[in-house]
Amino acid sequence: MARYTSAIVVGAGIAGASTALALARRGIDVTLYDAHEPGHAAAASGGEHRILRACHGADDYYTRMVREARLRWMELGEEVGQRLYVESGAVMLAHRRNTSWEDAAQATFDRVGVPYFVVDPDELRSRLPVLDPRDIAYGLWEPEAGFVYAKAGVQATVKRFVDLGGRLQRGKITVDANERPCIDGALLTADVIVMACGAWMKHLFRRTLFSLLETERQDVLLIAPPPGDVRYDDTHFPAWIDHGYPAYGIPASGGFGFKAVITWHHLPMDLDRDDRVVHETAIARTRRYLAHRFPGLVDQPIAGVAVGQISSSKDTHFIIDRHPDHADVVLVAADSGHLYKHGPVIGEHIASLAVGATPVERRFAYGPHDPIALVNRPQ
Repeated sequence: MARYTSAIVVGAGIAGASTALALARRGIDVTLYDAHEPGHAAAASGGEHRILRACHGADDYYTRMVREARLRWMELGEEVGQRLYVESGAVMLAHRRNTSWEDAAQATFDRVGVPYFVVDPDELRSRLPVLDPRDIAYGLWEPEAGFVYAKAGVQATVKRFVDLGGRLQRGKITVDANERPCIDGALLTADVIVMACGAWMKHLFRRTLFSLLETERQDVLLIAPPPGDVRYDDTHFPAWIDHGYPAYGIPASGGFGFKAVITWHHLPMDLDRDDRVVHETAIARTRRYLAHRFPGLVDQPIAGVAVGQISSSKDTHFIIDRHPDHADVVLVAADSGHLYKHGPVIGEHIASLAVGATPVERRFAYGPHDPIALVNRPQ
């Protein structure tokens, strides 16, 4: 195996930052580039928080990865002296017309050893009195799930990287006609270069990745709970995923409001030029959803908003592979709405692949990803 002494990672989101940290821990000289500050508002890894849940239907691979990532997030929090992971639990709301995802997840949890319990609608009303369980068959409750503070998690990862001697530099990276990475017109040089630029990968590597990726806009609303009502806080309410609607959210925590996201698909988005302003239609759709599921919040004020994006492959698996023409360039693309929670573990995988210690995982291989029935669901 070749000896790697230098590496460049482009993109200081959670995939790039975790990769840079993992490479630095191997004793490699690493430079991490980003066009903006780590955790900036336009990045998929920015913003307030992301759900961490092991529920991935029948998929053992991702379920095991999340369980390991959960421990790594707690370890990183100890290292930097911050609370990065909140174990609020998470509940998947299985709709009467289709429970196949949640049914399959229970069998996966049994195989992998993930704690869970099932609650019927009456028990949901008792445990979560602010939630209206109409049209719900049951709740699949994962008590050792929760959420990660997103911006803080990225910045903590970068801090550990810098503490270990890594270099963080600002710069806009482009590629030449052959898709070799450049800065200021000069080729980047290192033993290995990892490109992890989120949704921008589609446009940087137009020949290689453009047809493989889709970008979806996410409008996020944070609702202020009624004054003095702790039932919406992380001490009383879990993270939740309402697949049938589809919607997901996170309880009020860390000074943020109650997060509610209605999943939108196929909305065009110019990553560098569009204003990050929530659509009025997104506000109206969210209000309708709150009236349906959280009626006590329907008239509560919006405490915060954010506009982000999900870059997905057609089967929602990540793309993590060497560039087809450049063996020293590793492409990391397609967060597919569920990469963040895997952060520390996926960074180790990318780093190991980059230095030739791990082969390409088949599901992450470069090439067309066939559409299949929802491998993963929104965060």
